[in-house]
Amino acid sequence: MAVRTENLLDKLYNLRGEDSSILKEMDEQKNAAEETKEKTTEQKGILQKEIADLKEQKEELVEQGEKFKNLLSGINRDDYSTVLTKLNLDFNPEGLLEKLNHNLPKTIEAMEKNTKESEEELVKVEDEMNKAITTIEELGIRKDTALANQEKLNEYINLALSGTINITRDSITSLLAEFHFNEEEQREAAKILMFPEDALFAYNEKVKMKDKTGKSISEVLQEAKNMSEEETIEEVVEEPPKDKTTILIDTLKSVGIDYLDYTSDEVNELLDNFDQDTIVDNVKYVEEEKIDKDVFMNHIAMLYDKELKDKVKMLLNLGKEAEDIYLNPSVLIKYNKEELKNVIDSIMDSGMDPKDIPLMAY
Repeated sequence: MAVRTENLLDKLYNLRGEDSSILKEMDEQKNAAEETKEKTTEQKGILQKEIADLKEQKEELVEQGEKFKNLLSGINRDDYSTVLTKLNLDFNPEGLLEKLNHNLPKTIEAMEKNTKESEEELVKVEDEMNKAITTIEELGIRKDTALANQEKLNEYINLALSGTINITRDSITSLLAEFHFNEEEQREAAKILMFPEDALFAYNEKVKMKDKTGKSISEVLQEAKNMSEEETIEEVVEEPPKDKTTILIDTLKSVGIDYLDYTSDEVNELLDNFDQDTIVDNVKYVEEEKIDKDVFMNHIAMLYDKELKDKVKMLLNLGKEAEDIYLNPSVLIKYNKEELKNVIDSIMDSGMDPKDIPLMAY
């Protein structure tokens, strides 16, 4: 079996049991959401009490402040001058009243500000809590679906192993799409199940070893994978020269792009215009300028465009943001460097600032 087929079988068999990567990921997401729910529920209670206390304190402050002002306003220090002097008491009702009138509004304003900030924080906490609750509910539904898909996958594999599978290719690929297999993986895995004698039977025998060795299925699968890779390496006496397609695939892989993301026509277009240095330089450059390399999806010509750097620099120098360019890459394909310069000059000649003109209007 080829290593690639072995990897697919590893993935299929992983999805069959409790250690399924999809089920594990859901459990991890659910645990994280439950922790968030618990944390935000506690924060909500604290904030609600804090807001209630602040409002109560403000009401008391306003009420007592008014009473105190009325009290001080009715006191004439001269009426108590003897007792204040003989007892050496520092009591100045006018000064206290002045301080009260000055500090009371500021203190009330500060409390109102704190209350508002706490209320705004409460809204954020409640939003985070509600999202966590929604996530937990959604994960419950998704897990039920995943378990149903797992049951169907096991049914298909068992039918294949019994030699009685009569499921259509479309039924298999549709199911595998639910497990996030890409189209290439779907086609290959469907072939494995529909023609089990080519790979599935031998692989299943290796998995059965777990019953005899006491090893976990993960350990057996890894050992099987390592054995397959070793066998493949031993069979290759001399590595043949790489053809143009292989070089292209390796080049795309080196810059983090999967050639399977492109159609066969797009791959052929790249082969017809293949320039390894240009592809590598273009991808590295857009990443340096903080433009997501997903911009090359559905815009294959940008990968081999020798003028791409100059055109991007031209737009950035105008004041365009990296996000503007990412969202409107067609302007880079529509014009060559000279044509783009002419468009910009034309906008400026008409008295407009190219920076203010959306790229989609270029």
